[in-house]
Amino acid sequence: MATSLRPHDETMLRKAFDVARRGREAGHHPFGSVLADGDGNLLMEQGNGYDSEGRDRTAHAERLLASRASRAYDVAFLARCTLYTSAEPCAMCAGAIYWAGIGRVVYGQTEKALKAQTGAHEENPTLDLPCATVFDAGQRPTEVVGPLLEDEATALQDDFWKARE
Repeated sequence: MATSLRPHDETMLRKAFDVARRGREAGHHPFGSVLADGDGNLLMEQGNGYDSEGRDRTAHAERLLASRASRAYDVAFLARCTLYTSAEPCAMCAGAIYWAGIGRVVYGQTEKALKAQTGAHEENPTLDLPCATVFDAGQRPTEVVGPLLEDEATALQDDFWKARE
């Protein structure tokens, strides 16, 4: 984990957990993300958009948030922002975060741990590819902090995927 923790990181990450928890309670996949400015002020939040009919399997919370953020703010502003997310962004989401220009990501559960927890579930065929690997291939820096509060993040997934089999 990177050592560049900010005073509001745990508070904001728990806000992402709250978004995931609310989504789970509504029957959606238990993932959540929030975007904060450089001072830790909440700008937007996003739950997972995957629906029960599976019409948009790309509607991950991070990708949806990155798309919304790129429409709302310019790259210079987003470079100073942090996307907080309950689970490490997959390769697709990391690409969206990169293209949006968001400069920092803080996540709870690693992709590797998520894959071990969910198994080969058809609704979540997790890629075990660290987001830092995707960001490192880019031309602009994206700071990565995580895993952070991983036990809390992992608890969001407990028994969810087994109940959907």
